Amino acid sequence: MNKPTSDVNETEMRSEYDFSGGVRGKYAAALHEEGYVIREYNADGTYSETRVLAEKTVTLAPDVWEYFPSSQAVNHALRTLISLIPEKHAATTKRTRGASAAHK
Repeated sequence: MNKPTSDVNETEMRSEYDFSGGVRGKYAAALHEEGYVIREYNADGTYSETRVLAEKTVTLAPDVWEYFPSSQAVNHALRTLISLIPEKHAATTKRTRGASAAHK
């Protein structure tokens, strides 16, 4: 059985696929920082998911998550703890001052 032939050359992009307004790597930084999920579908209709953790991802244990259910809660608690460490506080404050202002 032969495949149906197409009048469009296989190496050329079809006109309905217009990527002229696309931006290369638009979401790359977000995926690198936040991670993503790969979903594989099986023939029987089920699927499995694999979470690809990002470089800056930290996984909390369920009992800890009950107390800190959001990134804001974790960051607030950790910044409070950091402020209690006098010898590290001065160096950390100078180094992260610009970064912490962006997170507020």
